[in-house]
Amino acid sequence: MKAINLYSIIGLAAILSLWFVSCEKESDTEKPVINLIEPAEGDILQIGSDVHFEMELSDNVMLGSYKVEIHSNFDNHGHAATKADDADVAFFFERSWDVSGKKNADIHHHEIEIPENSIPGDYHLMVYCTDAAGNEANVVCNVVLSHEGGEDHDHEHEE
Repeated sequence: MKAINLYSIIGLAAILSLWFVSCEKESDTEKPVINLIEPAEGDILQIGSDVHFEMELSDNVMLGSYKVEIHSNFDNHGHAATKADDADVAFFFERSWDVSGKKNADIHHHEIEIPENSIPGDYHLMVYCTDAAGNEANVVCNVVLSHEGGEDHDHEHEE
C-alpha cells in the first residue's frame, strides 16, 4: 500500500512540474528601440577626425549589444568596391559593443575615426541593436564624408 502512495506522489509531482513549465512567462518578442541622436540624417562628417556618436537604447526586458556599420553609398547601394586611386579607399567601419544587463543605455563616444585617405562622398551609417532574447532593430542614416568638415557640435564631454 505504501508503494502505491509513493508512485502516486511521484506521478502527481511530475504532472505538476510539467504544468508549471508550460505556464512559464511568454518569451520576449519585442524589438529594442534605437533613438539615434548624432550623427543625424544628412550630417557631414570630417575626414581625418572622429565621429561624435550619440544615441539612446531601450528594451522592454534587457538589452544585449549594438553594432555600428558605416559603408559607402557611391552607387546608390550597389556596394561595389570604389577607389579614386591606390592611396584613397572607401571608408568602412564595423564594430559591436556590449550593453547587456541594462534595460536602457545612453551611448556617447568618439570611437569611430575616419582616416585621412577616405574617399569623400555619400555613406550609410547603420545601427543595429539586439536584445537579450535575440530581437533586433536597426536604423539607417545617410551621411556625407568630406574634407571640408562637419558642423561644430555643442555638447559636453564627461571626463
